[in-house]
Amino acid sequence: MPASRPPATAAVVLTGGTGGRLGGADKAALALGGSSFLERALAAVAGLDVVVVGDPVDGVRTVRESPASGGPAAGLLAGLDALDPDVASVVVLAVDMPLVTAATVARLRAAHQREGGDGALLVDAGGRAQYLCGVYRVAALRAAAPPPDERHGLPVRRLLAPLALVELPAEGGEAHDVDEWPDLDGLDDLDGLDGLDV
Repeated sequence: MPASRPPATAAVVLTGGTGGRLGGADKAALALGGSSFLERALAAVAGLDVVVVGDPVDGVRTVRESPASGGPAAGLLAGLDALDPDVASVVVLAVDMPLVTAATVARLRAAHQREGGDGALLVDAGGRAQYLCGVYRVAALRAAAPPPDERHGLPVRRLLAPLALVELPAEGGEAHDVDEWPDLDGLDDLDGLDGLDV
């Protein structure tokens, strides 16, 4: 009798924000340590089947929420709809968190496997939940999702509110996100993660 395969895990990388507080800059194209934010995000989820939500990316399956600019929850659900049917859990990562690494993702996946429930998400030093850096059970996300015509503008916090989630404390600066130009300027000082080239 063949051994059963472990449940499949995929990744959804969200790049479709407007960058309004960055003057409309494309966050995915911003660079740190010689790599774009998108390249860093894809490296963090390397080895997984990846769906990027946003502009087309060579060699990666790309989708966009409809209508466009629906916000991260609508984008997450658009990515979810593009996953293969055998995917049981999904790593969700926003492109504006360039200090998240493969080690971060591995810790999140291990916490979810260890604790069970509906997933695990990163929490910064101030206790702020980073909803767009986590691993979630696909069935739970689908159960929580509203009808398509109610997804535009849906807050991520509201989408994930019904889920039982493990909070994983961030290490070093990995929970840092870039919303404004000063956030980018401060990245050079966040070197708490071993081997991080900033």
